[in-house]
Amino acid sequence: MIPPDASGPSWTPDPGSGIDIAQVAANGLTFEVAQAGEGDHLALCLHGFPELHYSWRHQIPLLAAKGYRVWAPNQRGYGASSRPPEVADYSADRIVADAAALFDASGAKKLTLVAHDWGGAIAWMFAINRIRPVERLVVMNLPHPRCFQRALGHWPQRRRSWYMAFFQLPWLPERMLLSGDAAAIRRAFRGMAVDKSRFPDAVLDVYARAAQRPGAITAMVNWYRAAVRHRDRMALSNGGRVEVPTLIVWGEEDTALGVETLEGTEQYVADLTIRRLPGVSHWVQQEAPEAVNAILEEWLPPA
Repeated sequence: MIPPDASGPSWTPDPGSGIDIAQVAANGLTFEVAQAGEGDHLALCLHGFPELHYSWRHQIPLLAAKGYRVWAPNQRGYGASSRPPEVADYSADRIVADAAALFDASGAKKLTLVAHDWGGAIAWMFAINRIRPVERLVVMNLPHPRCFQRALGHWPQRRRSWYMAFFQLPWLPERMLLSGDAAAIRRAFRGMAVDKSRFPDAVLDVYARAAQRPGAITAMVNWYRAAVRHRDRMALSNGGRVEVPTLIVWGEEDTALGVETLEGTEQYVADLTIRRLPGVSHWVQQEAPEAVNAILEEWLPPA
């Protein structure tokens, strides 16, 4: 089912939130960006699968209040952002280039990355490969790429990541995800959540409607297809080292990524802080926004 407002904005923020939605041209595409704040220090918030800029709705006002200019884009393929047609268009290097182009388009002089899930993978690559200078890196529930690769060599994480293999199939993943009014998209949030009250129908509707836009679900799944077919484009330089201060926020009840994937992160990150939240799922910044915002308030300096 395609919703009647498929051509409209993915999310209309509350007028009192200080957030507005803009269309930003970058890297030859157009991005639907949730914006707040002003100044020369950009906090670029990168969402994961099957999310949107909407997943940062609780953090955007906090970051703006700390003096950051905040941009949370719907990444390529998501929401009302551009949807290139080929699997190769979703290779990690192109998505990293999107983040760099968004920073350039902002005109800001300093950059802090705040990321979750697939957005975390992009942020790790961005910082490791030093695509642009980064002041600080915040990653939520996505391990360092080297640690994740090591964990995939063991059965517990391989079992959790079964869907990555399923997503390599043609058309079937799309059909499964959209059937029953995108019931699988809805279950991905509420089903994995510990505090299910954080995902009422109104929240799930935002994600379901976005996934039902023409071509959206194929674009979203193509991130996973490209990760397998074009894995050579996920190369890491500098020995996988991150030299900027890095904060990892981790919901311990993540059923997609085991907490053991954090082991060894200190080998790759020079200045590492880890904050683990027990009783919180993979959707950490949405399920425990108060706790996450308190961590960000403490760890991030004013812009």
